[in-house]
Amino acid sequence: MTPVELSRTVLRAVRRAVEEGELSVDVPERVRVAPPGPGGCGDYATNVALQLARPAGQPALRVAEVLRARLKGAGGISEVVVTGPGFINFRVGGTAPGELVREILRRGERYGHGASLAGRGGGVVRLRAARDVRAVVHGDVLARLLRSQGASVHVSCVGPLEEEWRGVLEVRFDLPDSDDGRPGTDHPGNSHIDRHSHIDVRPLPAPADPLPLGRDAARWALLWPAPHDRPRIGEEHLVQRESNPLFRVRYAHARCRGLLRNAADLGFGPEPGAVEPRGAQEPQETQEMQEPQETQVLLRALADHPRVLAAAAAHHAPDRLARHLVAVADAVLPLFPAVLPMGEEKPSAAHRARLALAVAAGTVLAGGLSLLGIDAPDHL
Repeated sequence: MTPVELSRTVLRAVRRAVEEGELSVDVPERVRVAPPGPGGCGDYATNVALQLARPAGQPALRVAEVLRARLKGAGGISEVVVTGPGFINFRVGGTAPGELVREILRRGERYGHGASLAGRGGGVVRLRAARDVRAVVHGDVLARLLRSQGASVHVSCVGPLEEEWRGVLEVRFDLPDSDDGRPGTDHPGNSHIDRHSHIDVRPLPAPADPLPLGRDAARWALLWPAPHDRPRIGEEHLVQRESNPLFRVRYAHARCRGLLRNAADLGFGPEPGAVEPRGAQEPQETQEMQEPQETQVLLRALADHPRVLAAAAAHHAPDRLARHLVAVADAVLPLFPAVLPMGEEKPSAAHRARLALAVAAGTVLAGGLSLLGIDAPDHL
């Protein structure tokens, strides 16, 4: 279940509570869900009960329990917990493998994009990066992440950008720079933006110039550590070995694309379904139990992608996305040997399903790398 789908589910629960007379409030137009804050739990949380408590004339905890009763057992939700003064926390349930893969293939590289941050900051989120190469790259990527979750973003730098940052790292900022370190005034709509409402982007600076690494490795080196950790700038980001996380991610993507080409040469394509054959009489809910353990690890990583994107955007932490891409890459690697038929073996439904799963994983890797501003080559 995506944040948008969860938001609609909560909104329906509010509407039912009003229709059945348990709450006397105007139904809001939208309910915001986001990764839980400190003290929360699960995958997502909402403060809608706190918002409705005063107009409903009831304690927030009572409103939360009213909504919790209607949300328990809803499709796609495995657990609903009330914490603190009335926050409703959700753990999203699993999705049948075929349905998850179909959803990823349908949405393509926009899988995981949502609207959880739409309207944040009064309509516009303003990022202002320090005049430092790591801060500039973080600002560029944070803008991409925030936009992927529905936020309207303007990003600027304290002072002019170095030409090498634009040329080598391909950093693209929305607002022109001015000599006094503030965003320029010639950008359309600047008059409607509060100059004092902004988020400063100041990660710990890099100890050395990353530009000799080239765009992709330099970006990865600056984004892989958490903002408060000092990055390592060295040739380890260029080696074509398993010890290099960026290589593992790009290699996994290239293998996924290569399998698709090889399967086409053999005359078959991806078809989402059960990776392992199962009896026609077995119920759908046992399908995940039939999947190999390694496949379940990959499915969980793919299903977690929307949550990771939302958390990386909400917490201004592109390193979360980078680590997630490594987890997806490591999870898909064991699948590769079983995707294509061997010898005289004919392509089966399981082969088509494995191929679809590999293509879905490659799609998630490509979309994540794109948000980090890094190429996902089809050949490596």
